[in-house]
Amino acid sequence: MKRAEPEDAEGAGTSGESTEANASAPGPALDRPEWDDEYLDRVAERLMYNYDLEREYAVRGERFDLFGSMRMESQKQFLHQSINYANHHAMEYMFARRVESATVAELERLVELGHALADEWIEPDEEHYGTDFTFVVVADAVSDEVRSFVSDFADRTLLKFGYYGHYEVNLAVVAPTDEDAVASRNADSVAAFTLWSDGSPAVSGGLLGRLLGKLRR
Repeated sequence: MKRAEPEDAEGAGTSGESTEANASAPGPALDRPEWDDEYLDRVAERLMYNYDLEREYAVRGERFDLFGSMRMESQKQFLHQSINYANHHAMEYMFARRVESATVAELERLVELGHALADEWIEPDEEHYGTDFTFVVVADAVSDEVRSFVSDFADRTLLKFGYYGHYEVNLAVVAPTDEDAVASRNADSVAAFTLWSDGSPAVSGGLLGRLLGKLRR
């Protein structure tokens, strides 16, 4: 499971040196699966530095073209690394698939899936800060009905009144051909799917940002 670090957003570094021999040598193997879908493959290229990625993922009868998971851990230290406190961890699970047409009914079904997975996957305890389940639907267009539903959507559940953290279900619908997208309030990682924008694919303002903000207080 990959851990998110602030510098991960910049991606892999490249050397300034080049030789004729190097130019003809095959490039390094990708540390991720490859997709036949050019759009999803480019999205994966943005996500690979923060997420563990899988293709053709299936869970509870639902199939997804792309699945990503990321674990974030933070702690405070006193004098020495061995003396630490305020240990917290957070997770994000991202599910993405192509559809011919995005509908509110499908989005509602994905929300139900998110709650079912929360019951199965989360181990609530004092160190659990939060878990995000983000569902991204890639469609030909974003209808007015879908745009209204997603933009108004918010679904956060406290675990044991917040003592064991929380989980949140996020939604996004992306229409790459139209260069259009709509996302719910905290679906910040959808920036990786808007290839036409300059938004960072890192989860800097979402779950990771909220976790860091908590630790700085």
